[in-house]
Amino acid sequence: MRQFNLGYFIKEGFLSIFSHGLMSFAAVCMIVACLIIMGSFSLLAVNVDGMLSQLEEENEFLAYIQEDYTDEQINTLMDQVKQIDNVGQVTFITREQAKADYLKGHETEGLYVNMPDEVLRDRLSIHVLDLERFQETVDAVCALPGVANHQAAGEVAEGFVTVRNAVTALAYVLIGILAAVSLFIISNTTRLAAFARREEIAIMKMCGATDGFIRWPFIVEGLILGLMGALAAFFLQWGVYAAVGRALGEAGATALFSLMDFSLIWKRVLGVFALSGAAIGALGSGIAIRKFLQV
Repeated sequence: MRQFNLGYFIKEGFLSIFSHGLMSFAAVCMIVACLIIMGSFSLLAVNVDGMLSQLEEENEFLAYIQEDYTDEQINTLMDQVKQIDNVGQVTFITREQAKADYLKGHETEGLYVNMPDEVLRDRLSIHVLDLERFQETVDAVCALPGVANHQAAGEVAEGFVTVRNAVTALAYVLIGILAAVSLFIISNTTRLAAFARREEIAIMKMCGATDGFIRWPFIVEGLILGLMGALAAFFLQWGVYAAVGRALGEAGATALFSLMDFSLIWKRVLGVFALSGAAIGALGSGIAIRKFLQV
């Protein structure tokens, strides 16, 4: 009996979709637009997060030590730096080691080779744990006595944090607006189907049909519309993602911003699209049919 009912629900759902072709097409298009925008911003955020994770592994800045500091004072300063929140590893670099590192790539240039060690300072290489608190950590270290100056080459990471936060916030706003529009169109599509069958629904109610038996064909219709939109959006998103990746490669920008391989994330993307599309479709249909069940 359940299999028969399931077949009936699916059959009625498909018939309703084709009987209101234009509205069904509009509903699918809105779901596609919503999911494409949601997916694009989400994938951008995922890629920025991936780059931030790589930067966090290497993110550090240099704190230059005052020239008159003794070894004992330097050890005390290192202990103070390690106690600062958000500071990871702290490495002491002598001026001789700093010179050797600086000369890498300049071995044949006499001007640099003959440079005295005193030109450079002893320094601390400080690894930062949380990039969002990078500047806060730099300020805390620079406030310590004995720190003469600093060099924070990793500050570019803060730009990625800002981009990530802005993209996430904008994605939430756009997703909310487009989801509301999608629900509105799907609800109207379901209302058209329910209005055309309002007398049939009234008769079924008077004959003892349950609200669930009447409601399910419409919910199945919304589910089908949502899944159709999700499938179309997934393949379009895949194509857009691949096109953006090729464009970055042709422009030589992969060193600055490289995209993750879509084959590593396609299952998650498809799952999120399918769940989102089905939820929007079912919810829109469920909201629309409530009025016609009050007979």
